[in-house]
Amino acid sequence: MDRREAIREVTMLLGGTLVGAELLASCVPGEKAKDTVAGKEHIAFLNEVGDTILPPTKTPGAKEADVGSFMLVMVQDCYSPQNKQAFFEGIGKIDEAATKKSGKKFMQLDAGQRTALLIDLDAEQEEYMQSKKREEPTHYFRMMKELTLLGYFTSEVGATQGLRYVAVPGRYDGDVPYKKGDKAWAG
Repeated sequence: MDRREAIREVTMLLGGTLVGAELLASCVPGEKAKDTVAGKEHIAFLNEVGDTILPPTKTPGAKEADVGSFMLVMVQDCYSPQNKQAFFEGIGKIDEAATKKSGKKFMQLDAGQRTALLIDLDAEQEEYMQSKKREEPTHYFRMMKELTLLGYFTSEVGATQGLRYVAVPGRYDGDVPYKKGDKAWAG
């Protein structure tokens, strides 16, 4: 049994609880798209989308975690060809939606306009996902949103500043008092 098959089997046993089984079982390194001009443009674009989803507040936002690079690598190396195509077509669709709504491309919008646009796209993806057939690709914005969250909270910035983090935790305590507004723990 090779590594990929072992990961696929373990993922199936666990039911793909954290990340979809398809994603974990299909990761294969591809070309280094992030080193190309188009790759760098995609990274900048995806960082701005991610930063709109998780903007900086008291903690750094998604752009500081460089979620654009994370998204590009994950899509290139781990997504099925059908989802990969939907994801990259989605970048163009976001620009089309921005132009239709405000007459400007996404990168030219201010923060409020970007947020309003992504709220509309989130509603669109919710509707799409409820009626989607199994063989159809996942909605591009859903992939972007999920990858933003995964990339941010698994990054050093997200795990140490966005979440509470203890490098070497002590004993297990299952009854820790919670105060409203406390950060979640990094795992």
